[in-house]
Amino acid sequence: MQDNVISVKQLNLYARSLLEGDIRLSNIAVAGELSNFKNHYSSGHWYFTLKDNDAAIRCVMFRGNASAVKFEPSDGLQVILRGRVSIYERDGQYQFYAEEMLPAGIGDIALKFEQTKEKLKKEGLFDPDNKRPLVKFPKRIAVVTSPTGAAVRDIFNILSRRWPLAEIIMCPVSVQGELAVPEMLKTLDRVYEVEGVDALIIGRGGGSAEDLWAFNDEALARKIYESPFPVISAVGHETDFTICDFVADLRAPTPSAAAELAVPDAEEVKLKLQRYAAYLKNSLNAKYKLYESKLAAFTSNPIIKNPLEMLIERNYELIDRLSDNIKDEILENYKRKENEFLKSVAVLDGLSPLKTLTRGYAWVTSEERPVKSVNDIEADDILNLRFTDGDAECKVIKKRRV
Repeated sequence: MQDNVISVKQLNLYARSLLEGDIRLSNIAVAGELSNFKNHYSSGHWYFTLKDNDAAIRCVMFRGNASAVKFEPSDGLQVILRGRVSIYERDGQYQFYAEEMLPAGIGDIALKFEQTKEKLKKEGLFDPDNKRPLVKFPKRIAVVTSPTGAAVRDIFNILSRRWPLAEIIMCPVSVQGELAVPEMLKTLDRVYEVEGVDALIIGRGGGSAEDLWAFNDEALARKIYESPFPVISAVGHETDFTICDFVADLRAPTPSAAAELAVPDAEEVKLKLQRYAAYLKNSLNAKYKLYESKLAAFTSNPIIKNPLEMLIERNYELIDRLSDNIKDEILENYKRKENEFLKSVAVLDGLSPLKTLTRGYAWVTSEERPVKSVNDIEADDILNLRFTDGDAECKVIKKRRV
């Protein structure tokens, strides 16, 4: 017997694994009345009992799930819980772990809405990063809605008034009843093949939750997500939300608001263009005056007014400067040469025999040959004596060596 003994914790863990391993208990919806409700403010977790006339079960809803509940729970309130069944092994307490809570009054439709919404949200179909901006000046807009009723009239009137340049492609469909979803899916497939569509408006006027239910269809939401161009969802009135609103690129509270969001106001665009035109005109005028003054200053320049004359005058000045430079250089060179000549004359004058003659000497030649020594002459030779003021012929009587 002792071989089969297990601890209490092991027993509770085993029972927990059995409960959590049952797929039918891992995602189940249970309806009942809230009792012993306690909001643990320090942790944000909720602890309460869900009961009916015949039974009760302890429940826990952790802070992350509790924060998504859109109403204030209280004892006695009938609710629908979606979650899983397990055991808290420390106390051995079998309990329900609630992941979603809805008032029971809204019934199965609201539960299905929340389940579909949560499923598509987890898949990323509502991710803000996937939302596309609208085209500022659309040329072609598709409208998927009922061909009758105030919604289509409001959309057409506003689009035509605000932006008559856009072509409106009307795509009539049923917006409630069994045919609504198939018709909208088929119409969207056709619209996606049309070239040049800049935006799509899908919606209808207000109504009850049952009237709007077609726009909560999962297949329709996925088809809208596949759109090659931005989609504006305009379903119901301001307080109504559908799955289409969450998956579309933009949600409008009413069909009229969708039309206003889809296109700009032509009058506002016209006024803005007029302001731009006036700004451009003033800028161009200012530029024109600036360049006009620059041109006037440029053309008043003497060189531009009479370029040939200015070039000749500048050449005259250049010639005058060059001639003055040449003259100065010639004079300077002349003076330098003159000084050199005078120096040479002085040197030559100092070396000239005539200069010597002025001091009482004579230049002696014999037969036109200079007589430099007494050995060059003999007695009876005729000598020529040159003086500063004339010549004389002399006969050698005798010679004497000194």
